[in-house]
Amino acid sequence: MNSKLKSALQYLLLIAITTALLWLSLRGLTVAEGEDKSAFIWNTWLRADKGYLLLMVLVAMASHFLRAVRWKMLLEPTGNSVTLGNSFLSLMIGYLVNLAIPRGGEVSRCYNLYKLEKTPVEVSFGTVVVERLIDLLCLVLLIGISFVVEWKKLKAFIDTLNFSSSGKSSFSIWIFIAGACVVGLVVTIYLLRNNEKLKKILVGFKEGLLAVFRLKNKYLFIFYSISIWALYFLMSYFVVLAFPETRGLGVSAVLTLFAIGSIAMAAPLPGGAGSYHTLVPLGLVMLYNLQKADAIAFVFIFHGWQTVTLIAAGIVSLITSYLIIRWKKVPEKL
Repeated sequence: MNSKLKSALQYLLLIAITTALLWLSLRGLTVAEGEDKSAFIWNTWLRADKGYLLLMVLVAMASHFLRAVRWKMLLEPTGNSVTLGNSFLSLMIGYLVNLAIPRGGEVSRCYNLYKLEKTPVEVSFGTVVVERLIDLLCLVLLIGISFVVEWKKLKAFIDTLNFSSSGKSSFSIWIFIAGACVVGLVVTIYLLRNNEKLKKILVGFKEGLLAVFRLKNKYLFIFYSISIWALYFLMSYFVVLAFPETRGLGVSAVLTLFAIGSIAMAAPLPGGAGSYHTLVPLGLVMLYNLQKADAIAFVFIFHGWQTVTLIAAGIVSLITSYLIIRWKKVPEKL
């Protein structure tokens, strides 16, 4: 099986899983007799306070701006000084691609930055990996705080997910992971000994990966990282305030739902669709006794509003990048 066919089948599988999860979520939406499900969701949208939803968009763009600043800062120790504007445009294009191809945005934003700034893709990708590791650390910290705040409710919620498995199956999984790591290491060593181009790519990737240790202002970098996640939380808080059904949940509930939503969005599905629509309504119903129909409608609107914002910003960034690249090529032809 060639690589293109394999990639296409994997993508189709992800789309099928996403569609199935969305269908299951909508299936659980029970409305009054004679009422349409889409009409119920639309009525929920009409009742929402649009002022809070607009505030969410402003906060979201502020978080993306800070992420672009942080990425620019992370690239500087590698000897690649990029403009903040091009960093932001590439980042937003990455978010747009992620909505269609899970994790594809990480590569596309690096490629777009290369076209704008001639920054080596392998170097910028190394810095993106650093970003993802830092985001993972922030997410773990957030989940830890959530457990401290709402320990009983979250423990009960996780117990219902039935993630437990026998010791034998867990041991088999670890054996498989260890075996895969050994095979991967052997293959990597072989390729490095026989491929100069791959050596160059790995050196560039390593340079990007180690950039975090050569930052001029590490404390400012940490401040940006914390601020980004604080703004993410504020986004969730504004959306919760926008709906009458969720307005009274309180800050601790928003923190818990934000943690659940972040875990759901980490699933390798286009834009977190499906996993988000399954886990978050379940949390709202089980932890805070929200009506199931209201919880599902709330999540569909929340996720949809975020998606529309990213699509709009991504398309504008894509067009702007295209025009800048075309403009740069004109002097070269002359």
